[in-house]
Amino acid sequence: MFRRILAIAFLIFTAKFAAATTPIDEPWALSTNKDGIKVYTRHIADSKIKAIKVECTFNATAAQLVAVLMDIKTCSEWVYHTKSATVIKEVSPSDIYYYSEVNIPWPVHNRDFVAHLKVTQDPKTKIVTIDAPVISNMIPAKDGIVRVENSTGRWVITPVDSSHVSIVYTLHLDPGGSVPAWLINMFAAQGPTESFIGLKKQLTKPAYKDVKLDYIQN
Repeated sequence: MFRRILAIAFLIFTAKFAAATTPIDEPWALSTNKDGIKVYTRHIADSKIKAIKVECTFNATAAQLVAVLMDIKTCSEWVYHTKSATVIKEVSPSDIYYYSEVNIPWPVHNRDFVAHLKVTQDPKTKIVTIDAPVISNMIPAKDGIVRVENSTGRWVITPVDSSHVSIVYTLHLDPGGSVPAWLINMFAAQGPTESFIGLKKQLTKPAYKDVKLDYIQN
């Protein structure tokens, strides 16, 4: 039952990638701090669901981190409870649409979403921003799966030095269906923490060691 609750809670996180800026409604409150991964929450006006912010510093370059985040086929290796993830349209290497299904144990229905991931970088500061609004009607809904239709969030990746980046990730979403908001909020930090621990491990894999991206300057 506890794992089931944690899986439900992960819906707060799992748009890995469903994004734009989070509105300012009240100060962030620290929820957890594990392995240098700080997770904050705050109430949002006119919403029962709390917003989430994750802050951490990883031993990686901006290109390495972006390469992992844009490598959609490997999402299930590190994003908490991701059942599948598939690119459905590539506008360019830095601009893609992808579909993902989140595995939620019975009796709660799985969730799915389509997100538009777009990467930009400030040429002066080298700060990278990844926004990805949810696109609710790009593909038909599937029987037995609840479509996530509302989600806002953002990745902001700031180079610290030649081998470290600071990450700020914000997210506010509505998982849809009849999942109680208080239950999601109670365990909201678990999904982000587990996913960022997984992301940290993913960055150490050989495939990303010396990666270079034409659209990212380190």
